[in-house]
Amino acid sequence: MADLGEDTRKELEAALAARKELGRDYEQALVESFVDKIDQQIGARVDAQVAARSRARGKGAKQAGEGQMVLGFVSLGTGIPITAIAGGIGDLPGIVVAWLGIVGVNVAHAWSSRRQS
Repeated sequence: MADLGEDTRKELEAALAARKELGRDYEQALVESFVDKIDQQIGARVDAQVAARSRARGKGAKQAGEGQMVLGFVSLGTGIPITAIAGGIGDLPGIVVAWLGIVGVNVAHAWSSRRQS
């Protein structure tokens, strides 16, 4: 009974006291009433936990989306000087290799983010 809240403990004590006063004739109704109250409390706890997990998943997906967007901007920002350097050194094949690397990093990050969620 250590997990019971103070209100639940008082309700249980009241149900036991009522059973003593009313006798065995009302025992079934008292037990059912108490079990219904416990069931409602358990349902409320489960709903709260599900809602908390849902919010946590939503935040994780939002953060992953923001991270992907930031990576996209960084890729474009670094892609310009990388293109210039790769074009100056390796001409068209150098540019293709540089952009394949940038695209590969973005695809790997997107794939990793989707696997985690």
